[in-house]
Amino acid sequence: MIGITEKLNVINRLLLCVLLTSTLIVNAQNQDRMETETLLTLRQLSLAECACIEAQGDMERLDVAIRKALDNGVSVNELKEAFSQLYAYTGFPRSLNALNKLKEVLDERKAQGMEDNEGRAWQRPVLWDDAAEALKQGTAVQSRLVGGMPYSFAFCPQEDYYLKSHLFGDIFAGDQLTAADRELVTLAALAGMKGVDSQLASHKRGAVAMGNTQQSVDFLLSWLASEGLTLQSEFAKGEPNDGFARYFTGNSYLTQLKPKNLSDKEQSVQNYSNITFEPSCRNNWHIHHGCRQILICVSGKGWYQQWGEPAIALYPGDVIEIPEGVKHWHGADSRSWFQHLTTHVKTGGEESNEWLEEVSEQQYKAAIEQ
Repeated sequence: MIGITEKLNVINRLLLCVLLTSTLIVNAQNQDRMETETLLTLRQLSLAECACIEAQGDMERLDVAIRKALDNGVSVNELKEAFSQLYAYTGFPRSLNALNKLKEVLDERKAQGMEDNEGRAWQRPVLWDDAAEALKQGTAVQSRLVGGMPYSFAFCPQEDYYLKSHLFGDIFAGDQLTAADRELVTLAALAGMKGVDSQLASHKRGAVAMGNTQQSVDFLLSWLASEGLTLQSEFAKGEPNDGFARYFTGNSYLTQLKPKNLSDKEQSVQNYSNITFEPSCRNNWHIHHGCRQILICVSGKGWYQQWGEPAIALYPGDVIEIPEGVKHWHGADSRSWFQHLTTHVKTGGEESNEWLEEVSEQQYKAAIEQ
């Protein structure tokens, strides 16, 4: 027989083991979080956010991002330099719009008694007075950017000259941003644009060549996506879909839509919603009773699958009509945000959703990798 004292000692030893194990797990989780958070500084992320939104031309969101960047330690002159550099990637109109928005924000904050950090004083680069040297240095910068080998766009000599002499010569001669930070700014801008996949891929490699780690580059693109900054849509992202979160894998967002011509007191004949899915987010298998569901895809890439059938890839402009009583799911691709509008057309009887099991990782991967 084990005495009471010995039993208590055994229990205490077990409790100590549990406590030590829990402490190790928490410490490991905290270490992982610290390592992730130090991949890029808050200043760098703020610069990237401004660049991504500048590229999309959304002045309302840029207003918010600029204020946040200033509060997070980005200097006025760093923002000027970033927006000026981006004209080479996003065009003069958006660059000028961003600079004017910055001026507007600064004037407003000054009127409120706020003093923003101007940062290092801007100085005219000496290189601007020597075209030959600008071409020479720009060629060296471009060669480093593409992996160390000289690059020539012989098909269009004038474009080749502009790239070497002006972009990588004149612009990179400024001392407000490091070459590594310039590439983060460029990468974030390209990530927010459509139709520039090859340039984005090139600058992902270039960002590493200019001094960033591969981990920080991957983290930046993941962070931009997780913040919804690379969601390219005319529709708002919406609010967290908390009411239905238990029926989703990953985060989704909901916006209720109402016909513009109806007054607040008028009721629409149908309900309209905009659902936003983060990458890899999807809803559970489910069945609609008493109605047919209509999906109108408006942004990103997604998937729709009926039970026992191959998944269908969805792109902006695609429409899906889901029959009553059919088991199905829909959601985002693993590498893209996705938005669709949805409404339901009554078919008779009581209208309801029957929520079923989650779409497993195995089912999801099999569907999107077919």
